[in-house]
Amino acid sequence: MSTEKNNPLHKVLGLGFGIAILIGGTIGVGILRAPGEIAGMLDNYWLIIGCWIAGGIYVLMGCGAYSELATSIPKAGGSYNYIKRAFGEYAGFLSGWFDYITNAIAPAIFCIVISEYIVILFPSLKDQMTLIAIAFLVGFVLLHISGVKTGSIVQQITSTIKVLFFVALIVACFMYSGVKIPNVQTDTTVMSTGFVIAFFKSLQMVLGTYDGWYAICFFAEEDENPSQNIPRSLFTGSIIVILIYVLINMAYFYVLPIASLANSPLVASDVAKVVFGESGSTIVTVIAIFSIIGILNAYMMIPTRILFGLSRDGFFINAGQRVNSGGTPIVSLLISSIFSLILIIIGSFGALMTLGAFLSVTVWCMTYFSLIKLRVSEPNLIRPYKTWGYPVTPVLLVLVSLGILFGFAYSDRQSLLVMVIVAVLSYPIFRLLKNKQAEEIN
Repeated sequence: MSTEKNNPLHKVLGLGFGIAILIGGTIGVGILRAPGEIAGMLDNYWLIIGCWIAGGIYVLMGCGAYSELATSIPKAGGSYNYIKRAFGEYAGFLSGWFDYITNAIAPAIFCIVISEYIVILFPSLKDQMTLIAIAFLVGFVLLHISGVKTGSIVQQITSTIKVLFFVALIVACFMYSGVKIPNVQTDTTVMSTGFVIAFFKSLQMVLGTYDGWYAICFFAEEDENPSQNIPRSLFTGSIIVILIYVLINMAYFYVLPIASLANSPLVASDVAKVVFGESGSTIVTVIAIFSIIGILNAYMMIPTRILFGLSRDGFFINAGQRVNSGGTPIVSLLISSIFSLILIIIGSFGALMTLGAFLSVTVWCMTYFSLIKLRVSEPNLIRPYKTWGYPVTPVLLVLVSLGILFGFAYSDRQSLLVMVIVAVLSYPIFRLLKNKQAEEIN
C-alpha cells in the first residue's frame, strides 16, 4: 500500500478558507424554502424562531465534538478517520463509504438546481437544462484541476458574496414598513401530541438546512495550522450561519404574517415580491444561484478528499490517492465527477437524496460515539482542543442523532432497507480489499 509520504496534500489552507467552506457548504436554497414548510407545521412565531435556535445549539455542540476529533486526528476525509480509530477498520470502511455516497450525490443535484434557476431567468433556455448542468460540472472540474488554492479563492469569494446578499435581504425586510403585522398570539396547544410531532419534523428540516457546517474537517490535512484554525473556523462560521438563519426568519415574518407564508414553496420569493415589487422574484433567483454556486464549489472538493483518504487506507484503488502539482487528488476528483455526470444525465435522484440524508445522520451518530470511545480508550491522545461540556454534550449529540435516525427509519423504510443491504454487502468487499492488501505486503 502506498504511503502517505509519497502522496502529500498541500498545506495551503487557512482560517479564511475554513470559515468560507463552512458558510459555502451550509447556506443553500434550504433557507429560502424551508421556513414556509416549518411555518405550516408550527404556526407560532416564537416556536419557529426557537426551532432555528435549537438547531443552532445542536450545531455549536457538534462544533466542539468535531473540533476535538479533527485536531486530534487531522487527516483528509473527516469523520471516517475518527470512526476507524475508535471502532476499527471495518467501521471506518463502512462509514467512509456512507459519507462518500452522501457527499458525492450533492454536486449533481446542485448542477441541476442551478440550471433550473437559470431557466427561470432565461426561459428560452428551457430545453438546454441538462447541457447547462453539465457545463457547470465541467467548469468546476477544470477549476479544481488547477489546484486547491484556486478552489479556496473561489470559495472565499462566493461565500462572501452569499453573506452580503443575505445581509442585504435581511436589512431590506426590516426597513420595509408597508404591511402592519398583527401581534403574535401564544398558541395554547403547544403541549399537544400534534405539536410534539410537528416540532421534531421541523427540527429535522432545520438540521437539514444546517447540514454542511463540519465541512472544514474534510480538509484538516491541508490546513496550515489545524489545531487553531479548525476550532476557530467551526465556531466563527457556525455563529455567522446561525445569525443569518435566525435573522432571515425574523425578517420574513416581519414583512408577512405566518399564515401568509405557511407551506409556501419559496418563502424568500413571496417576501421579496412585497419588499421589491415584481423584481423581487428575480432578486431571490439571483441570490439562489450564487448560494448554490458556493455550495457546489464546496461539494466538488469534499467527496474528493473522502475518496483520497479511503484510497490511501486501501479502501479504494491506489490511484485514488494521486495528487497533482496543484494539490488536488486528481483521480478522485475525476471519478467523483463522472459519478455526478451520470446522475445529471439520468436526471432523477429523489431516492438518492433521501438515502443520502439517512447515511449522513448515521455517520454523525457514529462520529459522536467515536469521541466518547476515544476519550475512554485513548486518554493520552494529544487533544489540542477539548469539546466543551464533556460528557454531557457528546451524549446529547448521540441521543439527538439517534432520535433523528429512528425518525428517518420510521418514515423512510425504503432507504433503511437499502442502507442495511449496503452494509451487509460491504463486509465481503472489505474482506476482499484486506486480503488484496495483505498479498501486496507479502
